[in-house]
Formats: sequence, structure tokens, C-alpha cells
Amino acid sequence: MAPRVARRARGARGRVRGTPPAGARARSAEDWWWDRLAPSGSGYHLLQSDSMLLVLPGPEPARARAHRRATRRAQRLPFPGSRAAGAKAKPRPAPAPAPPPAPQQELDPGWGDRIPLEILLQIFGLLVAADGPMPFLGRAARVCRRWHEAASQPALWHTVTLSPPLAGRLTKTGAKAEKKLLASLEWLMPNRFSQLQRLTLIHWKSQAHPVLKLASESCPRLTFLKLSDCHGVTPNTLLMLARACPQLHSLDIQHSTVESMAVVSFLEEVGPRMRKLWLTYNSQTTAILGALLGSCCPELQLLEPGPCSQVLRLLNLVWLPKPSGRAVTPGPGFPSLEELCLAGSTCNFVSNEALGRLLRGSPNLRLLDLRGCARITPAGLHDLPCQELEQLHLGLYGMSDRLTLAKEGSSLLTHKWCHTLRELDLSGQGFSEKDLEQALAAFSGTPGGSQPALCSLNLRGTRVTPSTVSSVISSCPGLLYLNLESCRCLPRGLKRAYRGPEEVQWCLEQLLTSPPSPS
Repeated sequence: MAPRVARRARGARGRVRGTPPAGARARSAEDWWWDRLAPSGSGYHLLQSDSMLLVLPGPEPARARAHRRATRRAQRLPFPGSRAAGAKAKPRPAPAPAPPPAPQQELDPGWGDRIPLEILLQIFGLLVAADGPMPFLGRAARVCRRWHEAASQPALWHTVTLSPPLAGRLTKTGAKAEKKLLASLEWLMPNRFSQLQRLTLIHWKSQAHPVLKLASESCPRLTFLKLSDCHGVTPNTLLMLARACPQLHSLDIQHSTVESMAVVSFLEEVGPRMRKLWLTYNSQTTAILGALLGSCCPELQLLEPGPCSQVLRLLNLVWLPKPSGRAVTPGPGFPSLEELCLAGSTCNFVSNEALGRLLRGSPNLRLLDLRGCARITPAGLHDLPCQELEQLHLGLYGMSDRLTLAKEGSSLLTHKWCHTLRELDLSGQGFSEKDLEQALAAFSGTPGGSQPALCSLNLRGTRVTPSTVSSVISSCPGLLYLNLESCRCLPRGLKRAYRGPEEVQWCLEQLLTSPPSPS
């Protein structure tokens, strides 16, 4: 307790309410605030630390005042043998009869105990759904017995994140903290977390296996498991979870040390019920991707980074497909795949064959991002089974100078998907002027006479001509983004990006009014 605060608190308790003592300074707002926290004679004193203020009860002030009052009364009593003691005492009136004692009323437990348990559970459930179980349930359990009973219901503890205290400290100290928390979890898992659905472990260095063992024994409804910066996860650990939790369908092991064979065994055991998988790409990811390509999880919906049934993102992946020495029976693929991203900042080795293996069973593909994949040709894309592609990204950024690019074939892409394409990126591609003119002319003759859905077109660094650009702008009234940067065949002043319908129409007006550039 700070000395200044202590003196002020003692001064506030020692002063009598009313006018200040003579010579004292006028009371400030701060003095009034301190007296409101611990009123004079209330039996409370103040204790202030760096970040909190505590009002603590004093050492039985009522008894101290009674003792002082009895001492003063004893001092006023006359000594035996004195003149006052020998004087005849005046008769005192008989005391009035004491009123009969009132019937003792039971203490009011408070409004918290009068709320039915079912209503409390509904209220707590809304708060937990919005902000999670902690710290609300831990605080609510300390209010009263009824709230403690409601906060202890396992149905409210459906999402839990466990991280040992002192994370990042010395290894010995961290191990002790993990063992201490593990001792508490041995009671919490069966009594509080029996209906747990989402479990996250962070910074478990030595006791991850015992915690996951407890979860497999006490949490049969587990659906999602995340391991962040965890070590010591063995193949038996994940396999045990896969068998004990029949509803487990999502696993996130990004930034954790987990053997690839442990993940492969887990995926093979979970099988068709696997929906989402998050990985950190490393040298061992190839085995996991190979297992997924073997269709061990046909219902997978999200894999990052890796193949998935609805979303597949492999950003900056060094793809080195190796020919197999034996014949491999192709699997059914990913029939629900909607998004595939193989983009990279450097040249990779994704070929038409590898892309065909990934998408051979994916007719519902909507987004295909192949930026940086210079080995993919229009003919390989034309053979894909997807017919409703909406976004196609084939941009080559900063690498086209060192590669021999295809000069023809872009019309194969636009004629196949001109009725569904909303975004098209051909940045850096080496298609000729005539080939680009034939490709973009497909948007002016959409089937049924309907307007094309194209709203974003990136032609940065291509050989597109002014007449081709004018034609595509006139044919696509919904065009909102047009990138013509570094287009060598366009006049100066128009080689920039246009955003919004006003800028796109301004570009069209300039192209129609500007004189033709010399050939």
C-alpha cells in the first residue's frame, strides 16, 4: 500500500463527518471519493496496488468502539467511600417491560436464487454462444449457489482453450506448470468437459499426449481439435482420438510438431467423416498429400495447404511431382471441390497432368488460381471437367521474360467459360494480338443473347490492341475493373488500371476518339 494512500485512508477514518477540523484544507473531490469507498466508522480500510483497489474489512471495529465506551464509563463511576458514593441514590423508575421478540425472518437469498435453473441455463447459453465459456462461467460460478450450479452444467462447456501458465518461460518451470494443469484436468474433463465439442491446445511442450488421452476418454462429442505450438503428439495419440470420438471431423495442426505418419494414420481411420484439415507445409507434407490424393477422405471440404473438396489452397508450394514406379489406380478425386489455388511467387512445376489428376472428378469447380504456373497450357485447361468456372487467374508476375510462353490458345478458355466467367486474369501471358482478339470476342456473342457476367479483366503486360479493348468494354456493361498497365500496343496515357464503371467508360471514350497508333 502506497504511504500517501494509507495516510489519506487513516485520516478519512479518523475524522468525524461534518465540518472539517480547524486549520484543515478544504476537502477535495478525491477525499470525498475515498470516504465513499470506506466511510468513517464502517470498519473497512483501503489497500491499493498497481492495477487494482481493494476495500478490506478492518479488525472488528465494533468491538473496539464498545471497549472504549466501557472504559470511559468506568472512569466516570465514583470511587467507594467518596462523598458522591455515600449520597442517597435517587430512585430510578422501573424499566418498561421488553417487547416480545419478533419472529425471526429467514435471510433473503437474493434475486439470483429466485431465477429458475432452466432460465439461467438459457441466459448463460446466450452469453457463452457470443463470448465463449471463459471467463464468464468462471466468474458466474462465484455469485451464489444457484449460479454455481448453472455454470457447472457440461452443456455450456462446449468450447475450451487450454494453455499452461508461464508459457515461454524456462523449460523446467513450464513442465511443472503443465503437470499442475494436468492434475486439474483429470477432474475437469469428466465433470465439466464431458460434452466438449471444440478443443484447442496451445504451448503444450511435454504433456500434450496425456491431455489428449483424457479428451479421448471423457469427450466423446469432440468435433474439432486444434494443436498450436504443441510437441510430443505421437501416432497413437491421434489414432486413439479418431477411434474414441466418432464425431471428430476437423483437425488443425498448424505450427505444431506432428509426424506425417501420425496424420496419415489419423486420416485413414477417420476416413469419410473428415471435413477440414489445416497443415503447415514442410518436407513431410508430401506423404499427407499423397494419402489425400489416394481418396482416403472423399468428403474433405477444406485443406490448407492441401487438396480439399471445397477449398484447396497451396500457396507458394514447391510442386515436384515424381513419377511412380508402379501403376497407381486413380481415385474418385474430389467431387465437391469448388476452389483450387496453386498460386506461387516463383515458377513451379505444376503441369497439365498434375492439374488433371487433381481436378479429374471436380465438375463443380468455381475458382481456379494458377498464377505463376507457367507450364499450364490452354489445351490442358480446356480438358478439365468443370463447366461453370467463375474465376480464372493465369497471371505471370515478373517471370515471363525467362520463359517460353504459349502464343495461341486463349480462345479455348473464353469460348468454354464465357457465359460464367466473372473474373479473368491473363497478366503477363504471351498470347499474340490476333489470339487475344479472338479470345475476347467470345464475350460479345454469349449464348442466348444474354449479357456476359465478366466484371474484372486483367490484361497487364499483354499484346492487346485498342480495338480489342473497345470491343470487350462495349460487350461487357458490368465491367468494374480493367487493368491495361504495360500493354505495349496501347497509346500512351491509357496504360493504367481502371476501377469503377465511370473510369472504364472514360477509357472507352478515349479509345474511340484517339487516333490510331502507328503500326
